[in-house]
Formats: sequence, C-alpha cells, structure tokens
Amino acid sequence: MNLQRILIAAPRSGGGKTTLVCGLLRLLQKRGFSPAPFKCGPDFIDPLFHRELLGLSGANLDLFFTGEDTVRGLLLRYGAGRSPAVLEGVMGYYDGVGGTTETAGSYDLARATGTPVILVLDARGVSLSLAAEVKGFLSFRTPSLLAGLFLNRCSASLHALLAPALERETGLPVLGYLPPDDAVSLESRHLGLVTPEDAQGLPEKLDRLAETLGRTLDLERLLAVARSAPPLAGDLPNPAPVSGGRPVRLAVARDRAFCFYYRENLDLLRALGAEPVFFSPLEDGALPDGCDGLYLGGGYPELWLGRLAGNEAMRESVRRAVSSGLPTLAECGGFLYLHREIRDRDGRAFPGAGVLDGCAAPAGGLRRFGYVTLTAERRTLLCEKGGVIRAHEFHYWDSDAPGDAMTAEKPLRSTRWPCVRARDSLFAGFPHLYFYANPSFAASFVRRMAERRDRKDENI
Repeated sequence: MNLQRILIAAPRSGGGKTTLVCGLLRLLQKRGFSPAPFKCGPDFIDPLFHRELLGLSGANLDLFFTGEDTVRGLLLRYGAGRSPAVLEGVMGYYDGVGGTTETAGSYDLARATGTPVILVLDARGVSLSLAAEVKGFLSFRTPSLLAGLFLNRCSASLHALLAPALERETGLPVLGYLPPDDAVSLESRHLGLVTPEDAQGLPEKLDRLAETLGRTLDLERLLAVARSAPPLAGDLPNPAPVSGGRPVRLAVARDRAFCFYYRENLDLLRALGAEPVFFSPLEDGALPDGCDGLYLGGGYPELWLGRLAGNEAMRESVRRAVSSGLPTLAECGGFLYLHREIRDRDGRAFPGAGVLDGCAAPAGGLRRFGYVTLTAERRTLLCEKGGVIRAHEFHYWDSDAPGDAMTAEKPLRSTRWPCVRARDSLFAGFPHLYFYANPSFAASFVRRMAERRDRKDENI
C-alpha cells in the first residue's frame, strides 16, 4: 500500500517535536488534507491532543510491545484513507529500550516502516555546530533515513544565514523554521504535556502555530518527502468475537480524571465482542445500567481526589459491582481509585472506592518508569498462570499493597518486582497493558464478561 508518511524526530526530548507535529497537523487540516497522526512509544497524551483538539484519531506504534509486522499493520489500518501520515518520535532519534539500544525508539520505527524522517533542531545558542551534530546523526546508522531538517526556536534572520550552510554541509534540505514564541508554548506535567482539558487556550495556540508555519514551512517540499516513502505491507491479528453471539457491555471510565486508553485496546475489545459504554466517575452517580465488565484506565485521579471522594454514590456503585464479581480491569490511576484510601501531596486522606484494602500515597518522585514484561504467578482475570504480556509503568503515587499476582521485569536488566492485585474477576495494578502485545489477555477479559452476562440471564 502506498501510504504517504513522515516521522518527526529530534536529537533529544524537549527539542520541539510535539510543537511542530501539532502545528503541522492543524496546518494540513486548514489546507484541506486529512492527516493521520501516530505516536512512537507508549505515550497517551499526545494522541489525546490529536483526538480532542484536532479531531484526528491515530494510534500508538511501539516496537517493544509488538513485532514489526503488527506495527506496520497498525500504521496501515489507522492511516487508511488519510494522507499524509505524521509519526511523532520519542526522546532522541536513536534512543531506545534500556538507554543503550535503538530498539523501539524513533529510528527503529522509521526503519521498520520505511518512513523518511524530518529532524527538528533546536537553534538556540548554536549555529554551524548544528551541521556537525547532523553529520553525526547521518553516519551513526546506515541508512539514517534522515530526509530533511527543521529549525526550532530560530529567528528569520538566523534561518536565512544558517539554512544554506546546513544544506551545503549536510546535503539535507532545511524545510522551515519556527521562531521563539512563548504564546504557543505547550504546558507539561509529569512526563509530558498536560491533558487537552487542562491546558489553557490550546485551540488558539494551535491556530497561531499553523498560521506561523504557513509562512515559515515549505509545505510542498515536506509533502514531497512524505510522497517518497516506499510502499508498505503489514498484518494484524483478525480475532473472531468471543462474546457468545452478542456483544457484552463494558463500562469504561472516561473523564478528566481517567483518560489514558490506547485506542487500539478499545478497538481490539470491540472486535472481540465488547461494546464500550463510557461514564464519568467524577460526574455520574452510578455505573451504566446492564454493564458486564468495568475498565478503569489511567489518568490523573490524584488531581481530582476531592471530587472523586465527594461522589459517594459512584464510589459505592463501583465497590458493590467489583466486590460482587464484575470482571474489572484497573490500570494505574484506576488501580489507585479502587483503594480504601488515597493521600494527596499534602498528606490529606481521601476515601477511594474501597474495593482494595490499602493506602495509596505520593512516592516523593517518579516511582517506576518504563517498559516491563509481566508474567503471571497464578490464574487471573486476564490469563492463566505463566501468561506473559508486555506493558508500561509510570506513576508518582505508590501503594502499600501493590499485589503479587504478576512479576514485572525490566528489559535488559535483572530488576524484578511483584505487582498486580488479581483474582478470577479482577486485574488491578500500576502497569498499563497493550493488548496487541498478547491479544489472548483481551479475549479472556471478554469471555469472562460473557460468562457473567450469561449467568445473570439464567437467573432472570
């Protein structure tokens, strides 16, 4: 399939990848294109920006979670009918798993998908030395896949002087620049941007970014780079429904406190026979009627403890449902919500849903961050003993009862620790699961929901 595509990368984090991608997507929309956004790695928030602010739904592409054929299949599925595809890189261009490999990083994704790369360079406090940096990137791996440069935080006068020199020294075209402008800076929290609902004036910022790029970016040359991408082939699992001939209703928490979901996870659950029904633990008084399962995703519940605690009716609805055996998956923030007690940064205690005995509290910094491989120590809602799935953790809160149903192991290291509270109807812990890493976990979840529904029907 001929999918026009580019990957936006940078030498390091904080170089301006997300700013350029968001502005470029808005500019393409304004020029009548239908771009498809993608994110390299496990990040949730950038795809939220694409969906909530730009009305564009893409996907995460992660070579730690899945093999190359699956990543190419995801790119083709979610890029179908749209052009161009814009892939946003992660960290520095060659940074990958373990900090000492390029595996699952931006370069690895570009290589696996044959995607030409635009390298974003931060021009603050530097000029011709950028050419030396680019030459290092060009020679570090062969082929480098670098196809163009973009100068961030660069004045018009510096661009006029520097672009010809960079092109002469590196052989790569300089496709444009973005001048310094505090009015379009994007706020961050923890590991990345704040969520779209919490950021201030974002639609106006994106419009201003697009307007600026309309003057400073050579869009035709960039599109020519996208058109140069070779044909792409890939494949995805094509699971049959396992819900017993009719869908099961899956209650999915989605609001400002719970918003971290992989689109691919929800779509795979749909393919297996689950029908997501969204609700808000902040606003609603009870779980949706007739739900056969519950999915409490991650997010920032620690910012909404007062509101969540004050919604006593919802907390009681969740407690009754999960305690009675409703199949429940709770990840990170959703896991926190199920605790008996949650403390904020000031040490104040708030009641959680009370499903799990234990207290969650700030850990004083980032507790665990990065990829893990989970192995089941016993039978759980999602797998049999010995089941394995790749996942991701990042959390600033910790639990005094994190569980021991799974063993987490860091890649390329011998670091291991127990995690996840689990039983036949519950899987709750800090790891965020990616179901395409092992679709049988998703299938088990849907089967358990169908069994619950069928037992309920027999008792009517």
